[in-house]
Amino acid sequence: MIVKKDYSKIVILVLAVLLFFVAFASLFFGQIEIPIKNTFSVIGYQLGLPFFDKSDFTQEQLAVIWYIRMPRMLVGMLVGAALGIAGGVMQGIFGNPLADPGIIGVSSGAATGAVFSIALGLTAESMFVMPAFAFIGAVCAVAFTVFLSMRHGKIPVMTLLLAGVAVSMLLGAITSGLLTFMNEQKLQQYLFWMVGGLDSRRWEHVYMALGPVVVGTILLLFLARHLNILVLGDTEAKAVGMPVMFYRMTLLFIAAMTTAASVCVSGNIGFVGLIVPHMMRMLVGPDHRLLLPASAIVGAIFLLFCDSLGRIIIPPAEIRVGIMTALIGTPYFLYLLRRMQKQDF
Repeated sequence: MIVKKDYSKIVILVLAVLLFFVAFASLFFGQIEIPIKNTFSVIGYQLGLPFFDKSDFTQEQLAVIWYIRMPRMLVGMLVGAALGIAGGVMQGIFGNPLADPGIIGVSSGAATGAVFSIALGLTAESMFVMPAFAFIGAVCAVAFTVFLSMRHGKIPVMTLLLAGVAVSMLLGAITSGLLTFMNEQKLQQYLFWMVGGLDSRRWEHVYMALGPVVVGTILLLFLARHLNILVLGDTEAKAVGMPVMFYRMTLLFIAAMTTAASVCVSGNIGFVGLIVPHMMRMLVGPDHRLLLPASAIVGAIFLLFCDSLGRIIIPPAEIRVGIMTALIGTPYFLYLLRRMQKQDF
C-alpha cells in the first residue's frame, strides 16, 4: 500500500521516532542487566547533562553502556542507514528491485581486501588495518567494474551489471585461493569478519564510519531529485538537459563508497539494502526524495532489531547480525522473487 504524498513526511517522522526507541532499547540487551534509570544516568552524565551524577551508577555499568553497547548501537545505525539508502539508489539506477549495494563488487572487493590483510599478518598491528584494506579492496573492485563496463565514454546499465557479477566471481575465486593457504586461526578471523557483526565495536569504529556515511547519505539525499529523472530513462533525462552519464556515475560512486565505509567496520551484512528499499517503496512510493530517507531510517531500525534479536534468542550466546539479517531477509526475498514471476505471466 502506497501512502499519499501528503502523509509521507508524517510516515518518515514516525519512522524516525521509532528509530530513537529501537536504538535506546538496544542498549538493554546483553548478558548484564542494567536498569533503565542507570542507563539514562550513564548517558546523561557522559553527555554532560545537568542532574546526572556519577554516583547514580557503578563503574561496571558505565563501561558496559558507554564503551560496549553505545558504540555497537551507533555502528549499527550507521551501517543500516548506509546499506538502506545505497540499496535504494542501486535499485533506482538499475531499475531492478532485486539490486543491492554489493551488485557492482563492493562486498567481494572488501572481502578480498580483508583476506589480504589477514594473510599478510598485518591485523595484529592495528585495529584499523583490516577495515582499511577492506575499504581499499571495495574501491578497487568498483573502479575495475566501471573500467570493464565503459565503452566509448558510455556505460550501459546491463553491461555494468554483468561486469559487477564477473568481478565479484573473480574476487571470490581470489579470496578462496588465499584462504587455502591460511592456518586455522586466520581462517577463523576471516570467518567472523565475513559473517558480519556488530560485536566488539568500539568508539574508533564509530569515528571511522561516521564521516563517510553521513556525508554520503547527505549527498545521496541531495541528488534524489536527479535520480527520479534518471529512473524515467535516458531519453527523457536527456530531453530535460540532464548529463545522464555524469549523474549516474556520481550516484553510483557515492552509493558504492558509502557501502564500502559501512562494510569495512561491520563485515559483510546482506539483505538490508535489498529488502528495505523495496518495502519502503510500497509504503512511501517511488519518489526517491521520500524513498531514500525512509530507506536509511528503516535500514538502521532493521539492523538494530536483528542485532538485538540475535542477543536474546539463545543467551548467553548470541547470533551475529549478518546471520539474523539473512534468516529474516531470505523468506522475504523468495516472496519478492515469486511475486515478480507471477507478474511476468
